[in-house]
Amino acid sequence: MDYAAARANMVEHQIRACRVLDPDLLDFLSRMPRERFVPEELRSIAYMEGHVPLPCGQEMLSPLQEARILQQLALSGDEEILLIGAGSGYLTALLAMQARFVLACEIHRELVDFATRNLRDLGIDNARVIQLNGLDPEACEEIDGGPFDVLVIAAAVDEIPRHLRDRVAPGGEVIAFVGSNPVVELLHQRLLPDGGVETTRVMETLLADAEGAVKPREFVF
Repeated sequence: MDYAAARANMVEHQIRACRVLDPDLLDFLSRMPRERFVPEELRSIAYMEGHVPLPCGQEMLSPLQEARILQQLALSGDEEILLIGAGSGYLTALLAMQARFVLACEIHRELVDFATRNLRDLGIDNARVIQLNGLDPEACEEIDGGPFDVLVIAAAVDEIPRHLRDRVAPGGEVIAFVGSNPVVELLHQRLLPDGGVETTRVMETLLADAEGAVKPREFVF
């Protein structure tokens, strides 16, 4: 299969056609080998418009969803990023190539190993994938580092968890999929120095619910 041609077709017909027009971003996406982050038996559909299946019942974001995240963030190269939902490591790689460092959390050990191997094989050494449920406040106490400049949540959540937003520095950014099918929005929030939040609705889309949401504990008296 001609992956370079498939990549060019993806950029032209799935991304540029949907008003992602930054030439540097389009060039960047046209060079990143998405097929390397897909199970070998599914590489022929690595550039399809929808969500490519992954092990453990998970799926990749669509190419357009990934592109809209990158376009909205417009990273400078100096950011430290916390990513919830590493999957196969493709979005981790995209972010790492445009930031200082990415810490990516993933629930499933099989995907942690897969993503880590994919990043290593491409020589990306400014990203780390750890096995951790980012939606569990207690588990997140184990996260080293921070505050982060950017928080990315790569699955649909009911709302942006407070314990994750608190990991973001004043003036930082949060981008997350909020809602549940059939109504999911990609929201971008800028955390203002005065404590306010500036929210932009980036797109409406479809996306599976995040795995690992933890309900508040109920106290019995």
